[in-house]
Amino acid sequence: PELSEEPPAEMVKMTKSKTFQAYLPNCHRTYSCIHCRAHLANHDELISKAMLFWVFLQSFQGSQGRAYLFNSVVNVGCGPAEERVLLTGLHAVADIYCENCKTTLGWKYEHAFESSQKYKEGKFIIELAHMIKDNGWE
Repeated sequence: PELSEEPPAEMVKMTKSKTFQAYLPNCHRTYSCIHCRAHLANHDELISKAMLFWVFLQSFQGSQGRAYLFNSVVNVGCGPAEERVLLTGLHAVADIYCENCKTTLGWKYEHAFESSQKYKEGKFIIELAHMIKDNGWE
């Protein structure tokens, strides 16, 4: 019989640990997923706070609540882009979700069709309902 470097299947133990792709430094105020505590963003990446209401073009399902706009985020996955009419006009956006627990957190602005909204391109919206503040908040 030939020797194999791989152990028999019954001897392979598969485990899935809860490790995040990125950990933000403890010395900075951060935002984490309220559902699983994965780090999402450093407070320094916050652009502005806003009251947001979005309407999905196809389903007309709405969601209302406060949200923050960030330059960059971590531990977040991105779905496919689609055009949606938001309060500020037509945008191409992609839903974003926590890579750890898969909860939809908000969206990424892929393209703004109005020139006054171009500053949002490449930025991320995360609803406050899905975030918790960590590290050094008073």
